[in-house]
Parts: sequence; C-alpha cells; structure tokens
Amino acid sequence: MNSSLPLTGTTILVTRAAGQSSQFTKLLHQQGATVLEMPAIEITPPSSWENLDRAIAELQQFDWLILTSANGVEFFCERLTAQGYSIQALQHLKIAVVGQKTAATLARYNRVPDFIPPDFVADSLVAHFPEAERLPELKILFPRVETGGREVLVKALTAKGATVVEVAAYQSGCATKVPSEVSTALETNQIDIITFASSKTAQCASQLLELPANLCIASIGPQTSATCHHLFGRVDLEAEDYTLEGLTQAIVQWVLNQ
Repeated sequence: MNSSLPLTGTTILVTRAAGQSSQFTKLLHQQGATVLEMPAIEITPPSSWENLDRAIAELQQFDWLILTSANGVEFFCERLTAQGYSIQALQHLKIAVVGQKTAATLARYNRVPDFIPPDFVADSLVAHFPEAERLPELKILFPRVETGGREVLVKALTAKGATVVEVAAYQSGCATKVPSEVSTALETNQIDIITFASSKTAQCASQLLELPANLCIASIGPQTSATCHHLFGRVDLEAEDYTLEGLTQAIVQWVLNQ
C-alpha cells in the first residue's frame, strides 16, 4: 500500500446496500483507506408489481417520469422489459432524475435525462422544475421505494397542482445481522470512520450497532445528517457535494485536518 496516500492507516466502515458498495469502496481504496463493508439495508422487489405494471401499461398518459435513485431506475427499467416493452416506450416522456449516479444508471439503458436539479436532493428538483408553470396540466409518474421514503417531493408537486402517481418499484429493508469481522473491529476500536450515504442506512445501522463515542460519523448530505443527529446525537463530517466522490473528499479533508 502507498503510505503517501491521505487515508493510509484509516479504517472506514461502509454501510451501503449489498451490491452498491463497490464504487464507494474503490474510491476510498484509491485514497489509501482500509475498508470494511456492512450492508445495512437489503434491496428487494416490492411486495406487489400490480401498480407498477398498471402504470407501465398506461405510460402514454404521463408527461414526466421522475427517478430519484439508481435502485428506482434499475427496478423500473427491468420491469419495463419484463412486461414486454423497450426503453423506446419512454420516448414521449420527459425524465427528471436526482443525482449524477441516477443519471449514469439511466444512461446504461440508453436514455439521457431531460432534467437534473443543481443540488442532488429531491427538494431541489421541485425548486428548479423546468415546467413549473405547467404543473397543473402535468401527470407525473414516480416509481419509488415501497416504504420509508421521504414525502416532500410528492407533497410539493401536488401542492403546485400536478397529478403525481406513486408506484412501488422496489423495497428497502434493514439487514438483520452484522458481519463478524465488523463486530470484532468495532469492539476493538479498529474502525475510525463510519459512512452513511442515506438516511435509511443510518436508521438500519442504528438498529444493528452501538457506535463508539470516538467513531467519526460521516454523512453524504444534509438530509442524512439530520437523521444521524436524531439517531446518534452528532455528525462529524458532511460532504459539500452530495455524491460518493464528495463524501470521499470530505473524509480526506477531515483526516488531513486531524
């Protein structure tokens, strides 16, 4: 390992869902960190496909499609294919996404979003929506997590007159066990930083772990930080750019300043 890298000698616990942690782990490794992974959440299909399938069958009725996560993109597009449609079925729709990672996931299905808000949070999507004056005329499809998601987006768009149809595209549940290597590392104070890339990971981790007082809590952005303050009473660092790259840079700066 290159001892000149800024995170050399720093052990970081990543709490992202299984299958989603590799990108973040790679970013941290590139800065010299030792990384342990503890998937705090499990991503699964929704309890029923009925409402999503109905929405897919009625796609021509919608003006906009809103996707706020990579999971939303993947489950929606895969279900579209399972129902016998291609991505061309979305040709008439304008698509808004929250975050560059969501946009990159959509690009894998050969579609570029029509709108990405300047800040990678749902509130920014409402504040900067490009057809705000037409919202009373618009019908918007919003495939999302089945339970536990924030309601601000739907409430705000509905308050402005839009018709928003929410459908469950996937479910996000808490993991039920902690990997033994993570338990041991926490008990022996071998972990320096724990990272949270969403409020859900913080909520699930709080059910699984007792965080040592000397463990740095790192948050990807203000919404996640608010959840961490509620659950743990503190946040030690927050990314300025609400992305995994931004969180990595915030961690590097925090370590360099210690």
